[in-house]
Amino acid sequence: MAVTTFFWFESGAEQAGQRYVEIVPNSRVLNIARQADGSAFVVDLELDGQRVTLMNGGPGHPLTDAASIQLIVDTQDEVDRLWDALTEDGEPGPCGWLTDRFGLSWQVAPSALPQLMLDGNPAQTAAVGAALRTMSKIDVKALRDAYAQA
Repeated sequence: MAVTTFFWFESGAEQAGQRYVEIVPNSRVLNIARQADGSAFVVDLELDGQRVTLMNGGPGHPLTDAASIQLIVDTQDEVDRLWDALTEDGEPGPCGWLTDRFGLSWQVAPSALPQLMLDGNPAQTAAVGAALRTMSKIDVKALRDAYAQA
């Protein structure tokens, strides 16, 4: 058995796939199935070990934030780098969510976030949650400060 995340694009799957492997470390395009006219139909990727398939399926099934790719990273520098790259010609959202230029939703989160949400007492968890809800791009220091001050 293989489990793969699959996204239906109206168009632009090949360009999106190329962009994603440039942005996410340890990533590569595995395969591109082409149509008779040479355009990409299905693009198989590996994003840091996670299999993802993108398909140019045409209109009728738009991408929404109901499905996203979550990137959990160790440092604020990596949060900043990924956020900047993925929001370029895209749209920032709340709490670490964004939509890239191709319409795909992402979550860029520091590994400290689940730690802070799960390791504290209820007041600390509430404080971290309240701080998070004020953010677009996640600020690890601000989350740690909220935790410490609760």
